Amino acid sequence: MKPLNLPFQTIDWSAVPKTEHRGETGTAFWQTLQFPGLRVRIVEYSPGYCADHWCTKGHIVHCVEGEFTSEMKDGTSFLLYRGMSYVVSDEMSAHRSVTHGGATLLIIDGTFLSEKIEL
Repeated sequence: MKPLNLPFQTIDWSAVPKTEHRGETGTAFWQTLQFPGLRVRIVEYSPGYCADHWCTKGHIVHCVEGEFTSEMKDGTSFLLYRGMSYVVSDEMSAHRSVTHGGATLLIIDGTFLSEKIEL
């Protein structure tokens, strides 16, 4: 795996444009920074948001505000609220986000989550 060399930089999220992504219900607003092999996003879910697909990509997700449920395709679910996080590698689960009252998340993903390594 080639190392990712990012110079020190600050991010003014108020200057990063928002893109709208409709869910099965509700809307997600993404502010995205893309680097080679790395994506960093602030994602805001509207109240009543439910993702329109099952995701199998890996993520590091941190709940900044509100709460949401990460539903697994196998029927299990996990409630995450402000201050909680989850991590998952590519192809390790099929999951989707659902929120009743809305939530804001910091989501980090990229090629480093697809590497197969032994611990």
